[in-house]
Amino acid sequence: MRATARSGPSRLRSVILLLVAAVILPMGVALGAAGTAVANPYDRLREDWVPAPGGVGQIKVRMWLADNGSNRAVYLLDGIRATDDVSGWEHETNAAWLSDHGVNVIEPVGGESSFYSDWYAPNNFTNQPYTYMWESFLTQNLPDHLARTYGISRSNNAVVGLSMGGNAALILAARHRDQFSFAGTLSGYLNLSAPGMREAIRIAMLDAGRYNSDCMWGPPWDPAWLLHDPFVQAEGLRGLPMWVSAGSGLPGPQTRPVYPIDYFNTATGMGLEALSLAQTRAFQVRLFTMGIDSAHFDFPAVGIHAWPYWQDQLWAMLPMMKGAIGA
Repeated sequence: MRATARSGPSRLRSVILLLVAAVILPMGVALGAAGTAVANPYDRLREDWVPAPGGVGQIKVRMWLADNGSNRAVYLLDGIRATDDVSGWEHETNAAWLSDHGVNVIEPVGGESSFYSDWYAPNNFTNQPYTYMWESFLTQNLPDHLARTYGISRSNNAVVGLSMGGNAALILAARHRDQFSFAGTLSGYLNLSAPGMREAIRIAMLDAGRYNSDCMWGPPWDPAWLLHDPFVQAEGLRGLPMWVSAGSGLPGPQTRPVYPIDYFNTATGMGLEALSLAQTRAFQVRLFTMGIDSAHFDFPAVGIHAWPYWQDQLWAMLPMMKGAIGA
């Protein structure tokens, strides 16, 4: 007699178990030794409003405390279209689950088009009532708050960013080696002195919130542009463990399953990633000619300017990050 289909309840239970396995396990959730307990980093979520300079008053910070009480952290920096509700890392990835691996996950919220730097003046195109002072916030106010409130170390932490945040991660690490002992940059623009790059940044900032780059670092000939160019400031990265990545610009298997078929966004993501790849390759040559060998470069065969690929890179760098910060 041929076997028949399983009964309804039994089949439903199997489907539910398969769905749980498909959704939970890829997200890095830790299972207990007996296989019964499932860790949930959102049980360790904290949201604080941290005093900030520049007249803004306070900045929202969402964080996931490490599961083992570690005092080491990774600061995750957003892209140019950062929103004011939560970080893109929370919107689009499972970065919170890093906290199940002994790392405090720190996600500052906001900073659209800021490059996470201290600006010269408020953005005059939108009558901004305050001046961006992100570098001061990330290296003074925030670490003071984290140390005082949660016992998180002021030193030997990691800073990781994508696109705009990738540029900022390297600059912050180069200028604050006492705070950061690891930096990660994903699809960053790492050679701002290349022909046309400063004009491209100006256009991108106008498109992302109508921001005036002159209020940030002055006109294109202002020395502040050089101070925020990883290519120029590479010496400050000597000896620093780094993860540096850019995709090929070709869509991979994650493009359509994660996003609806959107030819415009896909084409835009391909172009942005191709530019990042050229910039990252130039930065690689720059470090090689300077004898700086502390960076790991990763160039996947596929990948566009999109969150699924950045999430993959975040998990790929985790062992190197933990080793560098002592987590």
